[in-house]
Amino acid sequence: MSKKVLVVDDEKLIVKGIKFSLEQDGMEVDVAYDGEEALEYAANNEYDIILLDIMLPKLSGMEVCQQIREYSNVPIIMLTAKGDDMDKILGLEYGADDYITKPFNILEVKARMKAILRRLEPKKEESKARIIESGDMQVDCESRRVYIQGKEIRLTAKEFEVLELLIQNPNKVYSRESLLNLVWGADYPGDVRTVDVHIRRLREKVEKNPGEPRYVHTKWGIGYYFCVE
Repeated sequence: MSKKVLVVDDEKLIVKGIKFSLEQDGMEVDVAYDGEEALEYAANNEYDIILLDIMLPKLSGMEVCQQIREYSNVPIIMLTAKGDDMDKILGLEYGADDYITKPFNILEVKARMKAILRRLEPKKEESKARIIESGDMQVDCESRRVYIQGKEIRLTAKEFEVLELLIQNPNKVYSRESLLNLVWGADYPGDVRTVDVHIRRLREKVEKNPGEPRYVHTKWGIGYYFCVE
């Protein structure tokens, strides 16, 4: 089945080029040129992935990403013309799964997209339980949903992947470098601060008191692990 993609950028030549290239790969592509239009498309369609520029008319890419995250965990890759690390981290703060700095090579864009989509594909050979329960938490690996005391907790794709890895291997401590490699891939250009951002956001969603976590713990000087206390 072909993948459905939403491309959001106010530079029409960039949109045209991305759309053409993705369609050559058999993908179905919708396009939007401002933040409000992007939200309308996202609310009325189901996408496999969204490419979202940060600098947009009407609503910024950050605002669009934040609003989409209120109801969907669709993978979002931010496109930014700025090379500043803070912009990249802020993109992840608002729920983005990855970022690409302009100018970019379309081959890099497609490689990043395929890497994310590949990690989201169900692993047919996976022998681990598809529904994992630990304490008050239930993780459905098939539907990629998380519940605490029966209430669904909305996670981004990367937040879910971090939690899934940790809960499937309770008490195993993963270094930040290991998590970056296992969840984002060995070719991911970001650094370990990406892991810290996602762990903090994950705790804010699943912990009653993020400062005193019940589920996702820190092994100081080493990394992170899952354990119900």
